[in-house]
Amino acid sequence: MVASTGIDGLDDILNGGLTPERLYLVEGTPGTGKTTLGLGFLLTGAAAGQTGLYITLAETEVELRAVADTHGWTLDPITIFEMVPADGLGGDHEQTLLHPSEVELGETVRAIMARVDEIRPARVVIDSLSELRLLAQSPVRYRRQILALKHYFSTRQCTVLVLDDKSASGGDLQLHSIAHGVISLEQTLSGFGAQRRRMHVVKMRGVRFRGGYHDFEIERGGLCVYPRLVASEHHDDGEMPFVSTGSTAFDALLGGGLVTGTATLLTGPAGVGKTTATVQCMVAALKRGDPASYFLFDERAATLKARSKALGMDLQPFIDSRQLTLRAIDPAELSPGEFAATVRAAVEQDGARMIVVDSLNAYLQSMPSEQFLILQMHELLTYLGQRGVVSMLILGMHGIMGDVRADVDLSYLADTAVQLRYFEAFGEVRQAISVIKTRTARHERMIREFRIEEAGLTFGEPLKEFRGVLTGVPTFQGEGVALLASHDAIPVGDRGDDIVT
Repeated sequence: MVASTGIDGLDDILNGGLTPERLYLVEGTPGTGKTTLGLGFLLTGAAAGQTGLYITLAETEVELRAVADTHGWTLDPITIFEMVPADGLGGDHEQTLLHPSEVELGETVRAIMARVDEIRPARVVIDSLSELRLLAQSPVRYRRQILALKHYFSTRQCTVLVLDDKSASGGDLQLHSIAHGVISLEQTLSGFGAQRRRMHVVKMRGVRFRGGYHDFEIERGGLCVYPRLVASEHHDDGEMPFVSTGSTAFDALLGGGLVTGTATLLTGPAGVGKTTATVQCMVAALKRGDPASYFLFDERAATLKARSKALGMDLQPFIDSRQLTLRAIDPAELSPGEFAATVRAAVEQDGARMIVVDSLNAYLQSMPSEQFLILQMHELLTYLGQRGVVSMLILGMHGIMGDVRADVDLSYLADTAVQLRYFEAFGEVRQAISVIKTRTARHERMIREFRIEEAGLTFGEPLKEFRGVLTGVPTFQGEGVALLASHDAIPVGDRGDDIVT
């Protein structure tokens, strides 16, 4: 038997919820969501028929009801006990400001116990312990009072959350040792974009919880927690058949096509055709009846739909039928944990069999450092692979010719790496494609020319007469007949922005 916190993600982290009739510490600086968590905890208990008591030493009942209104809640099912009444500063009470701290602390603790004995609640929230710490003025007296409260609640069959704003310098480790469990909430600011909130379970006695940091947001209706993705918890291994990219030549280049449960990374400079190649593979999957989700970081959804339609790959019918989910994402507003949760929902709820991330460059900006990006992508790709999903990742590179570099090297995480580059031949800048590696098939090691045309990508014959491939400036030295005919291309004036990726 466990006590639900009222937050699905947090219950998942705690393997179902909290052990009843224990005292737990929820700590965090102001603005991290402690009050919202506490109110949601009591309202969840009230919905299950449990009496709830909110003891506030800092906020007024009016302020608490205002917080509840922002979430669409009513606090009528629970009891709110203000330790400082509205007339607390009247003439009859002024002398209490001069009482010795130990007397005032004792009165406060006794008032809490009396209220609990009166109501007999099953769930209690005390907000906040920083007020008791100020009254105590001594670590020894403070610890004794908290231990007395813990012992008292243990005899009253109460599940208690005590909130602390971390006002104690260096953190209050005494509370950590006394509490049955500790949940820490954090809020950070980056140089740009919205604040990021995350939590971690410091300790939880008798419960096998998921450690590490978990992103969360304060939304209307309470906290929305995104548990850290652990790929090893998701096993759905099966056959790994080939699926077509929609092009016979592209399938041959890959050694048979894409393989379910693998990740394909397409790299190349701007405008070379990475997005177009990816969309062609996705449309082929959609025509097979496989649902897909496209996560768009770099451009507007309207732009992608317009240029895909101009190339004969209209995405709107698939969007209308809900077979394709197209999500334009702002990396400044979306935390990595929320993105991972969104991808997981696309697979488990929408049944997506292909996931596209366009592009990893923008996704990189949402991560605190390159190291964390690699670890996050490793878990995400492993999870998608175990679910049998085809993953398509796009990584833009800096520069057009010569020394072309990427923000981060993720090629070793991908099962298949496809490189798209420009090359020079007879005074023209052309496009070439090659497969650097694939772990699932014997791929073609030649370089092929390709062109973006009205029907998508058109591939030429393998090209052998190249010089300077390894220098980063491949130059074609063969006969012109080996190249694609120039008149087959879409006139430049008719393309507009259709081939920009």
